[in-house]
Formats: sequence, structure tokens, C-alpha cells
Amino acid sequence: MADHIGVRMCTFFLLFFFVTPNQCMQCHFGCTCFAATNTVRCDSKDLRAVPLSIPGYARTLIVTGNNIPQIGPDSFPELENVTNICLSNNRITELGSHTFSSMVSLRSLDLSGNPLALIHPEALSIPGGPLLELNLSRALYNSTSLTDLTTAMRWGGLAGLVLLDLSGNRLALLAPAAFSRLPSLRHLLLPHNSLASVRSGAFAGPRRLELLDLSHNAFRAFPAEALGELGRLGKARVRLGGNPYLCSCESRRFAAWLDSSAAPRVEDAEDVRCASPRELRDAPLSGVGARAVGCGVPVRGVPAGEASLQTSYALLGLVLGFVGMVSVLVLYLNRKGMKRWVAETREACRDALAGYHYRYEIDTDPRRGPPSDGDGVGTGRFGTTPADVRLTGTGMAPGN
Repeated sequence: MADHIGVRMCTFFLLFFFVTPNQCMQCHFGCTCFAATNTVRCDSKDLRAVPLSIPGYARTLIVTGNNIPQIGPDSFPELENVTNICLSNNRITELGSHTFSSMVSLRSLDLSGNPLALIHPEALSIPGGPLLELNLSRALYNSTSLTDLTTAMRWGGLAGLVLLDLSGNRLALLAPAAFSRLPSLRHLLLPHNSLASVRSGAFAGPRRLELLDLSHNAFRAFPAEALGELGRLGKARVRLGGNPYLCSCESRRFAAWLDSSAAPRVEDAEDVRCASPRELRDAPLSGVGARAVGCGVPVRGVPAGEASLQTSYALLGLVLGFVGMVSVLVLYLNRKGMKRWVAETREACRDALAGYHYRYEIDTDPRRGPPSDGDGVGTGRFGTTPADVRLTGTGMAPGN
């Protein structure tokens, strides 16, 4: 009896170790099925579509590194038991309407690394809204894809979503209330994008956000509006490192916000460093004081920007006053030469006016006759010679 039991136990262990992975009739050709872990893998098999013959025991489906241009509701028939599906790097460009509607137990969906150009408004709609994690890192082809995704998140019934990964999508702007239909969101990952500003209401909606990752973007500063939006996150953890921060007078408010107890906890505060100017490169932003960035002590009640502008006006006034004083001093030291120059200029003007007056008298003399048709040598406008002009000027008639 004991020998019989021992044989049965050995047979069980042999089946466990050698039949798993299970290449059974239900497993699609080219895929690997692991019955012990309820997993099916179809990696880099150049598949043109998602395999249809998936064993019923499968809970995790991994289809990566293939060439599947589009997926729709016909791609996942009778997969109501699958809880995790990974479709990364399959060159998927289109998500059809109700693509995952048959997967009523789906908890985690990974679409990373696909150039999604078209996302139907109801592509993520699943009855009951079971989805908890959505990975779309490096998955948005262009700005139109972001618009489609925003619409899909509003229509998809994702009220239970806990984690959303949008890293590496070259996002430059977040639409206001883009996450308003995700009240349960706790982890929002936005690193390695091109975000440069945070608008008011950008993170409105999630009421229990625990982590916001804005690292490795294009932020150079956080103005008062952006700091106010981050301040509304409560006790959420924030990642802000790896951005090209400009350390200037305008950065003092951000530096003070980093050190304040009212700010969300910045997990990577040591990575929040200056990228410019050159003399402050790689310096911790929270340790940069007003003197280091060339700012004076702020005047009470005057914003830092206005105080800097007032200082610029004061310097301009000093420069103009100095130039004026130098000009007056030069004129004073050269007063004799200036007086001589004024006198010479006045005499020259007087001679010029006298000459014009003299010519006017000659031209208006009634004794001058009409122009003659002589040889014209030295004749003026009234046919007189220069000699006649001189005689007339002395009050003598020609020929006397």
C-alpha cells in the first residue's frame, strides 16, 4: 500500500515539473502555456493577431514583440477569466470600440511601446469598470492620440483606476480636468515627457492621489499658479527631479515652497537642481539664496519681480544722470571754444542773409530792362553784365 502511494506521489511530481509548461492542444502554436501559474506567453512570434485558442485556465496573457496592427472586440473572445494582459511592443496603431469589453475580470492592462494613433472613445469601456492599472508609456503616437485618450478616459468608466502610466509620450501640455473622471487614481506617472507648465485644474478629480511623478520633463520654474495646483494635492508624494530648472529671482518662491511644511513631500528633492546659469549648474535649488542669484533682499509687500523691475529703473536713472553731468562738464570746460564757434556761426549766417537780401534788391530793381539776345557773355537774369551790377550797386548808371 505504501509503495502504491509512493508511486502515485512520484507520478504527480513528474507531471508537475515536466508537463508545466504545458504544450497541450489548447495552447496556440508558437505560444507557451504554464498551467501552474495560469500564464500564457506569446513573445516575438511575428503574430498578426492575438491568438484565439487561449486555455480557459489562463489568468495572465502576455503577447509582446509581434506585428499586430489593430485590436478590437473580436481579438479577445471568451477571456472572462483573464486578469492581467500585456500587449507591449506589438506595433498596435488602433484600438477599436469595446476592445476589452469581454474581459470582465481584467485588472491590469499594458499597452506600452505601441504607436497608438487612433483610440476609440469606448475602447477602454469594460462592464463593471474592473480595471485598476493602465500602462500607456511610450504608447501615444501624437497629440491627437492624447485627445483620443482623454475622451476614452471620460467615456470608459475608469472610476476604479488606481495607477496610470503616461511616461515617455512627449506630452507638452495637460488639458484642464484631463483626469476628472478618475476619482480613485493614486499613482499618476508622467516622467520623461516635455511638460513645461502646470495649469490650474490639471490634476482635478483624483481625491486620493498618493504619487505624482513629474520628473525629467521641461520645467524651468513653477510660478504661483502651478505651486497652488501642487499644493492642492495634500499629502501626496511628488517627484520633480531631472528638470532643467533656471535659478533666478523668480525661483525663490519655488525654493521656499520646497522647504515649506505645507508642500507635498518631494521624494527626489536632492535631484531638484539648477541647470542654469552656468555658475549655479548642478547646485541644489533649495540651497540657492537670494544673493547667489543676484537678487537683493526683497522689500516687504513688494513681489520679487516688481522689486527687480524697480531696481532696473533706478540703475537706468543713475546712468542717464551720469551721462548728463559729463555732457555739462564737457560744455563748461570748452566754453571759450563754444563761444567762438557760436560767434563764427552767427557771422556766417549774417553774411548769408545779407547776400540773399542784396540779390533780392537787384532782382526787383525796376530800372533793369528785359533780357537781351546778345552774346550772353556774363549776362544775368535781366541782361545786365557783372559790371552793370557793380555800378548799380554803387548807385551809378551804366556808362558814367
